[in-house]
Amino acid sequence: MSFCKSVSFLLIIHLLNSCQISSSSSLTSNGFSQIPPKFLALAKRNDFFEWMVGIRRRIHENPELGYEEVETSKLVRTELEKMGVSYKYPVAVTGVVGYVGTGQPPFVALRADMDALPMQEMVEWEHKSKIPGKMHACGHDAHTTMLLGAAKLLKEHQDELQGTVILVFQPSEEGGGGAKKIVEAGVLEDVSAIFGLHVTNQLGLGLVSSREGPLLAGSGFFEAKISGKGGHAALPQHAIDPILAASNIVVSLQQLVSREADPLDSQVVTVAKFEGGGAFNVIPDSVTIGGTFRAFSSQSFTQLKKRIEQVITGQASVHMCNATVDFLQEQEPFNPPSVNDKGLHMFFKNVSGDMLGTKNYLEMQPLMGSEDFSFYQESMPGHFSFVGMQNEAHSPMESPHSPYFEVNEEVLPYGASLHASLATRYLLDSKTSSPSNYKDEL
Repeated sequence: MSFCKSVSFLLIIHLLNSCQISSSSSLTSNGFSQIPPKFLALAKRNDFFEWMVGIRRRIHENPELGYEEVETSKLVRTELEKMGVSYKYPVAVTGVVGYVGTGQPPFVALRADMDALPMQEMVEWEHKSKIPGKMHACGHDAHTTMLLGAAKLLKEHQDELQGTVILVFQPSEEGGGGAKKIVEAGVLEDVSAIFGLHVTNQLGLGLVSSREGPLLAGSGFFEAKISGKGGHAALPQHAIDPILAASNIVVSLQQLVSREADPLDSQVVTVAKFEGGGAFNVIPDSVTIGGTFRAFSSQSFTQLKKRIEQVITGQASVHMCNATVDFLQEQEPFNPPSVNDKGLHMFFKNVSGDMLGTKNYLEMQPLMGSEDFSFYQESMPGHFSFVGMQNEAHSPMESPHSPYFEVNEEVLPYGASLHASLATRYLLDSKTSSPSNYKDEL
């Protein structure tokens, strides 16, 4: 490593209040290992923590649904401007993409989602949602805050960054395919790796969890209209009953997993919507059903989609009904399976271990939940992880998508410093390994 680079690395350690180390040791794993705990210490400072709490509460009070994050993205832009961080806006309708570092390769990206859910908050507290029927019930307010926290940490040490960090404030994760639009916008074409995280009540504060390979399932939605012939419930012989047809369709769909799928290849088909009729003595003309299907492999996912349509149309025909099936891809794009890159997973374990201790990393099992972070992972190496926020001294927290969902704000420094550490260490590691495939400057 050149003298200038050695001095640059020493400077980052010094500015992070580390102990003095010699230039000869600055490239050792021991030297690099000091970065994550120092970032965590900075993020836990009272002034830094209170700043993040204030941002998170402002976002929580004003939740916005997918592609409607006008005020949220305005808040993000305002904070980035205060830091002196350049950005592009709008990206993917309401998204914001910021840049910290040299403007030169290598490029590494950090992502946070910004959208809320269409549900009424039931938690009574000072900063409850002010928008009826909308709530941050999945922690995206915390994710956005953490990435702003990481931006602040990175900007304060910009001179020591050995490349460029791209900050992705993404709209519409909750079914709108915001990640897909970010990729299609072309703002990540030069990125070598991307990292994302999600808060979880299933882990204690200070714990993180992930896995190599398949992490989250691919997911899609379907809606079907089964049309028959309405009539008097006392004279079913003069009607064609779509309720009976739809009931048999629901039962038959369950057999796709139990009878057709490999038991070792996890899949799910759930019918969660069944609407038809409005009177006790009237057979309706039609019934609408809908649900979700999930799988960990693209092949299984495609097969499920094909069979869902076949079963619905086939069973409808058996009962002399007609059926149309809509997979809602324009409104709810299919999420591919989320698959963590092997090399990035080992890197994540090293960085999180340096920050929290190796005992505070937990290997997780794959989940049937879904994340549109997978669109990034289809385009570039990516890694997704979970950051614990459960205070073990308190009662168990509610799960995401519950109207009683809460965020333990003590998790904010952990997410911010983990983001900043992953980016800083990735750039330092990339420079020392001198890969030859870096692309041109932004």
